[in-house]
Amino acid sequence: MGSVKWKTHQRLLILLWVLSFPGVFSFSELSFTVEPKDVAVSHGERVILDCQARGESPIGVRWRKNGVQLHESGRSRVLSNGSLCISSSEQSDEGFYQCLAHNRYGAVLSQKSRLTVSKVLLFITHPVPAEVTLGSVARFSCAVSGSAVISWELNQRSLPLDSDRITVLPNGVLQIHDVTMRDAGKYRCLATNMASRVRSQEAELTIIPALGPRPLMKPHIIAGPQNISAGLSQSVVLECLAEGNPRPLVSWSRADSKPIDVSGARVLGNGNLIISAVKAHHSGTYLCRATTPGTRNYSIAPGNLTVLVPPTLVEKPESQTRPRAGTARFGCQAEGTPVPRITWFKNGQVIHSNGRTKMYNNKLVITQIIPEDDAFYQCQAENSQGSVVSTSRLIVVLSEDRPSAPRNIHAETISSSAILLAWERPQYNAYKVIAYSIHYMKSEGLNNEEYQAVIGNDTTNHIVDDLEPARNYTFYIVAYMPMGASRMSEQVTQHTLEDVPLRTPELSLTSRSPTDILVSWQPLPPKLSRGRVSAYRLSYRTATDEQVISVELPVPSENCTQYLLQGLQPDTIYLIRMSVSTRVGWSQPSAWNSHRTPKTSSATVPPAPNLELEPLNCTSVTVRWHPAPSDAVLQGYKLSFHPDGQSEHSVLQLSPHDHQHSITGLNPRVKYHVKLLAFSANGDGYQAHQTVNTPGCPSAPHRRLAALPSPDHIHATADSSSEVSLSWGRPAFSSGKPVSYSIRYGPLSPSDAAAMRYVQTSEQTVTVKGLRPNTRYEFAVRLHMDQMSSPWSASVYHRTLLEAPSSPPRSVRVSLIEEDTALVSWKQPDQPDLSVTHYTVLYASQSSWLAGEWQVLQREGTNTMALLEKLESGNVYLVKISASNQAGDGPFSSTVELRLTSKTHHSHAEKTAGLSHMDEKSMSGIIAGVCIALSCIILCIFILLSKSTTHRKSASSKMIGQVRNDVMRSGASSANQQQAENAEVLLPMMRTHFIDAKGGTNLMINHAGPIMSDAQSKRKQRSIFNNNQKSNGNKSKMEDPAGLYEVGKTVLRYEDEQSRVYCPLGESESSQTSGADSGNFSHDETDTTNPNRSSDRSNDGETFSNEPIASICAQIPDETPPISPSHLQFTALSPVSHVNGRGLPVM
Repeated sequence: MGSVKWKTHQRLLILLWVLSFPGVFSFSELSFTVEPKDVAVSHGERVILDCQARGESPIGVRWRKNGVQLHESGRSRVLSNGSLCISSSEQSDEGFYQCLAHNRYGAVLSQKSRLTVSKVLLFITHPVPAEVTLGSVARFSCAVSGSAVISWELNQRSLPLDSDRITVLPNGVLQIHDVTMRDAGKYRCLATNMASRVRSQEAELTIIPALGPRPLMKPHIIAGPQNISAGLSQSVVLECLAEGNPRPLVSWSRADSKPIDVSGARVLGNGNLIISAVKAHHSGTYLCRATTPGTRNYSIAPGNLTVLVPPTLVEKPESQTRPRAGTARFGCQAEGTPVPRITWFKNGQVIHSNGRTKMYNNKLVITQIIPEDDAFYQCQAENSQGSVVSTSRLIVVLSEDRPSAPRNIHAETISSSAILLAWERPQYNAYKVIAYSIHYMKSEGLNNEEYQAVIGNDTTNHIVDDLEPARNYTFYIVAYMPMGASRMSEQVTQHTLEDVPLRTPELSLTSRSPTDILVSWQPLPPKLSRGRVSAYRLSYRTATDEQVISVELPVPSENCTQYLLQGLQPDTIYLIRMSVSTRVGWSQPSAWNSHRTPKTSSATVPPAPNLELEPLNCTSVTVRWHPAPSDAVLQGYKLSFHPDGQSEHSVLQLSPHDHQHSITGLNPRVKYHVKLLAFSANGDGYQAHQTVNTPGCPSAPHRRLAALPSPDHIHATADSSSEVSLSWGRPAFSSGKPVSYSIRYGPLSPSDAAAMRYVQTSEQTVTVKGLRPNTRYEFAVRLHMDQMSSPWSASVYHRTLLEAPSSPPRSVRVSLIEEDTALVSWKQPDQPDLSVTHYTVLYASQSSWLAGEWQVLQREGTNTMALLEKLESGNVYLVKISASNQAGDGPFSSTVELRLTSKTHHSHAEKTAGLSHMDEKSMSGIIAGVCIALSCIILCIFILLSKSTTHRKSASSKMIGQVRNDVMRSGASSANQQQAENAEVLLPMMRTHFIDAKGGTNLMINHAGPIMSDAQSKRKQRSIFNNNQKSNGNKSKMEDPAGLYEVGKTVLRYEDEQSRVYCPLGESESSQTSGADSGNFSHDETDTTNPNRSSDRSNDGETFSNEPIASICAQIPDETPPISPSHLQFTALSPVSHVNGRGLPVM
C-alpha cells in the first residue's frame, strides 16, 4: 500500500510541475488590456493613443503607422505605460496606428486606430443660380470636403426656417416649395466644423411671374434618392423632391417589398426620408413615388442604400500544442460589409504562403512543424469600416528521445526534369528510423508549394522527377521514428537542365491595314519554355497556296513578342504557325491559325483592339483589351468565342466603356478562339483574334468530386421598365468556401435568341439593368466554387414593367368629311416596345380654347382614328392627341387646326342635300330635265366659239397664240403659288390685246374675247362638257381662271388709237359656290387666304378660284392705230385705286 501511495503522490507532483510551465497549457503570456481607438482632433491639438499590455516581463511596446514602424521624434513619444503621445497634431499625422507588444514568447499586434486631424473645409460643390416660375419648386445644394454642419443664408442673412415651404436637409440641400416673389435673392450655404467656418459662392434665385393660371402637369421628380453608402449607426437622407400641378403626394417603399423600419425613420419636409442610426437590415433599394392626387399618374425614382458594417469574427483561431514535425491548422472567418480581407501575422509580421506554410480559404496550415514555429499567430479581418484582431498561440513540444537529422545532403542533376538526392543516416538513434521524408520546392518566388516524397529506411538516395526544366529547387530531409520525427536536415539547392519547349505560345492575329497582319504572343511561362527561349520561327502561306514562307526571329530579350507581316494581299485568308527553340533545340510547330486580311475600303473604321486572354479557372477566361489610338468614335465592341474546330457562338455586344469581360461556362482542357472588334458609325473595325487553352480542373487523388448543385428558389421582381431584381438560394451543402454566381439573361423572342447577356456577382441578389420595357426575359443562375461550376438552374421568366409613352402620336391629320363632321387620324408614338391602352383626343374651337374648355374623346389603343361631330361652321377648331397606358399618360401632340367655312357657302349644298328626301321618280325626272338643259347650253356655246374662231386667223393672232401658250403655262403656276403665299386679291383681265408678260395660261384675249385654235376649241368644248357634268354632280360651277390677274403683274399690250371699254370675260355670268369643302387641314399647312373662299381642282391639276366675279369696266385712252410687235409695251397692273358701289375693286 505504501508503494502505491508513493507512486500516486509522485504522479501528482509531476503534474503540478508540468502545470507550472506557463508555456504549455496557459496562453496568457502576452495580451492587451487597453487598445487604441479612433480619434478625431483639431489641428495643433494634443493626442494620446492608449495601449497597455500584460504578460511575463519584460514587455516592450513599439508603434506602427500605416504598417511601418514609427520612430519617436520631438512631437511624438511613447509613454511609460505604452501609450503614444503626439504633442501638437498636424495634417501629416493622419493615418492608421497600431501598437506592438513583445516579450520572450513572441509579439502581438493591437487593433488599428485611425487618427483624423480636422482641416479647413473646402467646398466641392457650390450652389448654382436658378430661374423658376412663381408657385413652383426651387432647389439649391452644396458639398464640402469634410464633415460639417451646413446652414443657408439669403442676401447674407440667416435664412428663416419658420415656414413649412422651406426645408434644409442634413446633407446640405435646400428645398423651397410654392416659391413666392419674397424668395428671390442671393443664396449661399455656411459650413461649420471645429476647425473652420466657410461660406460658399452666392447663387441668385430668379422668380418668373406666371402669365396665367398654372397648367395641369404630371408629377415630375426633380431630385430623387441617390445611391448611398453609410456606416453603421449613421444618419441617412433619401431625398425626393417632386413637382406637379396639383402638388403630387410622395410615398416610399422598398423594391424587395419588405416593410420600412419606421422606428428609426421619419419624413422631413415634403417627402424626404430620414433614417437615423442605420443598421444592416436597412440596406436595400428604396423607391420614391410621386402621385397626382386622385389619379393613376405617378413617377418613380429608385435609390440604393448600402449599410457598411465593420468586420466581426464568427470563427476565431484557437491556440494549439503540437509535436515537432506535426501539422497545425488555424481557422478564421469574418463577416462585414464590404467583405473583410483576412491577413495572418506571426509575431507581428505578415505571413506569406511558402513551403510548409500555406493559406487557403482564410485558413492557416503549418506542416512539418519545427521549433521555430513556436510563436503567436494572429488573424486580422479588415474593411473600410475598421479592423478586428484575434490572437492564438502555437506551442511546439520537443522530445529528447528522437533521432538527429540526416547528414551530408547531396544533390546531382540527371536531366531537365530529374535530380538525384543522397544523404547519410542520422548520427544518433539511427536504428530507430523507420522512414525518410524528402521535402522540396522551387527556390525562386513566393507562395511556392512544398512537395513531399516518403521512402523506406533501407536506402539513402532517391531520384526526384517530374520537375520543371531550367529551375532551381531546394531540398531537405526528415527522419521518422515511431515516437515522432527528427529535426530538418540542412537545405541544398540544385538546378535542372534545359529542354526543348513543351509547346508554342498562343498567337494573336490582327490587321492594321488590308495588306498586313500583326502577329503577337505572350512569352511562354518557364514550365512550358523549359529553358531560355533563343528564337521564334514564323511560317505563313495563303489558304490556296502550298508554298510556305518562314521568318526566323532571334530573341535579344524577353520583350520580343510581336512581328508584322507586310506586303500581303487584301481580302485573302492566310495560315500562320510558330515554332520556338532553346539552346537544346526546336519545339514542334503549332497548328495553323487562319486570318483573313480586310477588304480595301475608303471608309475609316476602328483599328483592332489590343487583346489579352487569361484563364481564370478551368471553366472561365478573362478577356482584357484596350483600344488602339484612332480618330474613329467607337460605338461599342463585338466579342465572340468558340472551341477549336467548331462554328462561332453568338456575338456579345459590349459598351464602348468596357475593357474587360469574363467568359464563363467553358469546358476544361479545351482550346478556344476569341475574337474582338470595335465598331463605329462607318461599320465594323479590324478584328483581333487570339486563342487560349483552359486548364484542367484540380481534383484530389482517389476521390471523385461531386458535381455542384445549381442555385434554387430563383425569384424575379420587376423594379421598373428597365430593371429586374433577381434573388436565389444557396444550395444546401456544408462547404464554407466562398462562392460566386453567373447570371444569364435575354429576351424571350425567336428573333433575339442570340442576344444573351451575362452578369457575375458574389451576392445572392442582383439587379439586372438596361432591359427593354414590357418585354419578357429569361433568367438562369449558375454557381462557381473552387474552380468548379454547377449546371445552369431552371430558367425563370419575367416581364419588365410598362413604360409610359415619352413621345406624342405621330402624323396627326384632320379631314372634313361632312359640313359638321371631321375625321382625325394618327400613328402610334415612335417608341419601341410601347404598349398603348387608349388615346385621348382633345378638340375645341378657338373661343373655347381661350376659355380653357376642351372636349374629350378616348379611343382604344388599337384604334388610330376618331370622328369629331357637331362642329359649328365658321369656326377654327384645335385638335391634339396623347397616348396612355397603365404606366401613365404621354405628352400631347402639336396642335392641329381645322377651319370650317360659313353656312352661306354651303347653301347650295344644303339644297342639293334636300333632294335626297325626294322619292326616286321625282329625282329621275329632275335629272332628265337637267341633262336636256345642259345639252342645249353646250350646243350654243359650241356655235358661239366656232364663229369667234373665224375672226382670229391672222398672222398676228398666230404669233400671239404662240406667246400666249408660254405665258399662260407659267402664269397659272405662278398665280397659284402667289395665291397661297401672298393671298393677294385677283383682278379681272381687260378685254383687249393683253398678254401676261411673265407667262401664264395658254389663253389669249383680244377685243372679241378668248382666242384659241380648233384643237383647243374642241378640248374646251369637251372640258366645258366635263365640267358641266362635274358641276351637276357637285352642284357648283367654276369660273375660267384665265380672266384673273394678280395685282402688280406686268402685262404686254398692243396700243390702239380708239378708246375702248374693257370688261372681264364672262361678265354676264355669275359663279356658284362649291357645295363641298376639301377639309384637308393639318399642322403642316397654313391657310393665309380668305377663309370664306373654297377651291376646286380641275382635271389637269390646276387650281381655280370659285369667288364670284363682278363686272368691272374701265376707260382706256385712245392710242395710235398701228399694231405691230415694235409697239409692244410692258405695263404693270396698278393696285386697286377705289371700290365701286358694288364693293368690288376698280382699276
